[in-house]
Amino acid sequence: MSIQQNQRRIPFVDLAAQYDSIAPEVDEAIARVLRGTDFILGADVAAFEREFADYCEIEHAVGVDSGTSALELALRAFNIGPGDEVITQANTFVATVFAIAYTGATPVLVDVDPSTYNMDPELLEKAITPRTKAIMPVHLYGQPADMDPIMEIARRYGLIVIEDACQAHGARYKGRRVGTFGHAAAFSFYPAKNLGAYGDGGMVVTADAQVADAVRLLGNYGQREKYHHLQSGFNRRLDTLQAAVMRIKLRHLDEWNAARRRHAERYSEVLPESVVIPSVPSYAEPVWHLYVIRVPQRDAMRAALAERGIATGIHYPIPIHLQPACRNLGYERGAFPVTEAVAEQILSLPMYPEMSNDAIDYVASAIRDVLEREQPAPGLARTAD
Repeated sequence: MSIQQNQRRIPFVDLAAQYDSIAPEVDEAIARVLRGTDFILGADVAAFEREFADYCEIEHAVGVDSGTSALELALRAFNIGPGDEVITQANTFVATVFAIAYTGATPVLVDVDPSTYNMDPELLEKAITPRTKAIMPVHLYGQPADMDPIMEIARRYGLIVIEDACQAHGARYKGRRVGTFGHAAAFSFYPAKNLGAYGDGGMVVTADAQVADAVRLLGNYGQREKYHHLQSGFNRRLDTLQAAVMRIKLRHLDEWNAARRRHAERYSEVLPESVVIPSVPSYAEPVWHLYVIRVPQRDAMRAALAERGIATGIHYPIPIHLQPACRNLGYERGAFPVTEAVAEQILSLPMYPEMSNDAIDYVASAIRDVLEREQPAPGLARTAD
C-alpha cells in the first residue's frame, strides 16, 4: 500500500459535504427565521409538519424535540404507563427501551431475525402476556421490519403498534412508507440521520387526529392556547430553526436515499466473499441509514481500517439487556443469542450520499487486504440468510 493510500481519509459520515451541497438554501432558511424571530413553534414548524406528513403519505405529523420524545409521547398518547408491558427488540439503540421506561411501562425484549436483525414475529407472539399493551417494532439501520405478521399479531391480541422509524426516513415495506402501518410512528432528526437537523429533533406521525392532538398537547405543556393548560405536559417542542433547515433537506431526501441505495449495491458487489453483507428481503426498500456487515475478529478489523484512514462504527456493541442501565429488566447473558452473536461481529461501514465509487472501492479493497493478511477463522456465509 502506497504512502498516498495510507494518508487517505474516509469519514463515517460527512455532514460538511452535505451542507456544502445545499448551503445557499439552508443559509437563507436560517436567516429568514432569525429575521422573523419566531423561534418557538414558528411558521416553519407547522409547514414542516404538513410537508413531512405528505412525504410519509399519512394524515398527521407533530414535531417534537427528539426521536426519543417522539417514541415516549406516542406511547403516552395511548395512555400506556405503569402496569403495562411494551414488547420491542433486543437489537436496537437504547432510546427505544428508555422511551418505554419513561412512561412507567415495562420494556419486554425479543430476539431478532438473524438475516435482517429486526424483530422476529414468531418470538413476538410468544412474549405476549395479559399485561402487554403495545408492540414497538424497529426499522433498524433503515431496513423495514416485517410489518404484516406484526400487525396481524397486534390485531389478534388487540395491541397498539408504535413504529420506531427513527432510522428509516423514506423506507418502504411492500411499496408503502414505513410509519404508516402502526397506530403511530416516531422519527428522529439527529444530525447523522438520513434526514438530519443541525441539532436534535423528532416527529410523531399518525393517521389518527386524536392521537396527533394528544401528542401536541403533551409536547407543549398541555396547552393549545398559551397559559391555558388542559392537562399536565412537557416541553418537547421542535425548534423553528431546525424545522426550517429540515424543510430544505426534505426536498433532497429522495435523491440522497437513492444515492445511498447505489452505494449499498456497490458495496455488496465489491466486498470480499468472506464478508457477510446485508440481506434485503423482497418486501423491503431500505434507505441504508447504515450499511452493516459482519466479520470475524471485528475489533481487529476496525482497528486495521482505522490505520488505513477508514472510519467505521458499531451499532450496537453492547446489547440492551447487558447494559448496566438496563439490569432492572431482569435478563441475563444468553437470553437473546442472535442479538448477542451479532453484537460481536457487526461493523458499520462509511455511508453517506456524497460518497464516491472510488471511496467505496477503497474501503472494500482495504477490507480484502486485512482479511488476506490476518486470515481470520472461517465460518461466516456470504449473507445472513
